[in-house]
Amino acid sequence: MTLAKNSVCIALIAVASSFAADRVVGANATLDIEPGARSAALGSATMAVDGDYLGLMSNPYQLANVNYAWASFSHTEYYEDTKYDYASAVVPLGAGQGLGISFSRFGADDIPYIKEGEPLPEGSNYNTLSIADWVFSATFGRKLTKRLDLGIGFHGLYREMDQTGWGFRGDAGLRFNAVDELYLSALLKGWTSSATSWESGEFEYSSPELYIAASYGLPVSYLYGKLNLYWQGAELLHREARDLDYEMDKSRGKRVWENPLDWLSGGRGGIEYTFDFGLSLRAGLSSFTTLQSVTAGAGLVIAKFVKVDYAFESHPVLSPVHRVSVSISPYLFGHAPKPGTPEATPVRSKNLTEEPDDESSYEDMEREPYEASRATETASEQSAPASESVQDQAAPEAQNESPAAASSPAPAPAKNAIIETDDEVLE
Repeated sequence: MTLAKNSVCIALIAVASSFAADRVVGANATLDIEPGARSAALGSATMAVDGDYLGLMSNPYQLANVNYAWASFSHTEYYEDTKYDYASAVVPLGAGQGLGISFSRFGADDIPYIKEGEPLPEGSNYNTLSIADWVFSATFGRKLTKRLDLGIGFHGLYREMDQTGWGFRGDAGLRFNAVDELYLSALLKGWTSSATSWESGEFEYSSPELYIAASYGLPVSYLYGKLNLYWQGAELLHREARDLDYEMDKSRGKRVWENPLDWLSGGRGGIEYTFDFGLSLRAGLSSFTTLQSVTAGAGLVIAKFVKVDYAFESHPVLSPVHRVSVSISPYLFGHAPKPGTPEATPVRSKNLTEEPDDESSYEDMEREPYEASRATETASEQSAPASESVQDQAAPEAQNESPAAASSPAPAPAKNAIIETDDEVLE
């Protein structure tokens, strides 16, 4: 009887919640902000970028290949004194798996306001308030097979505005190494449903969204570096929150099977060239539909344990955005890279013509014939006394030999014998 009553109560609560719930697009849009400068410079194609540990919310499967602990920080200045600060830490959990945690704040401070019914203050003596979104995330990545990686992330949101609210979202993704340097990725955002509960009792949620991405790397030996291409498509299931003009243009925003060209134009991508000495140059488009969404940036690896990145992002309407991020590895600061990891293997460019190794030089190559001749001369001088002693010992025996034997000609030198001259030594 008690079990039946509990079942009825649960059913009534579910029905009441369904009426109070409000389906929206982008209930937790703060979780989609790009924190890393490297990915931002590549058109925010974060799903395809590997090694950017500031992009864990969109790329959890990269933790399957983390080899060292990294701490990363980023700061972004938006318009109207809005700021976005992000910090993350990743640690390897053995071979083929890793854990990442991140914390961020997006908001504005010192906003003047006047309470209802109060008179206007004189001068600048206004009351101020702050509005902010606080996000905490935990992500995990694991290598399932040699070519397949899995990533899972859980994100919690606390919103502090005119009223407080709580949000939650769970993501899951896969990355597949198709061939050589070609990688294909898929991410299901909000597989738990992206939901937000407000202090007023209102409940908002948005449906899951599916994205796919791809990346390709091409070594360029003659330019001493590597060229990387990144692409991330628009959502496959329904309209995306960032495209606010979909409501005005009904022909846009259709699903991929309704209008594939529209889906392709809604994607983003970037190009990156990384030199062997650690410098990277980047450029991209955060939306293929307009050339006013250009992104650019650069990065530098210092002593293998510090990474500094910068990104510039233009906007069709608002002012440009500048983003800076720094990553530090405590392990690489005090230890040499582990054998077998990418950081331990220096990238060497190969040319068509053979060149001397790094340890040798052209002067060494010029000295080799001279040193070889000197070594041969020294060896001949050391062998001269020994030959003289042998001749002295053989002299009495030669005296006892017959005149015919003594008058016989000396044997000719062997064909393979090397006879040194002063000219050869000088050469």
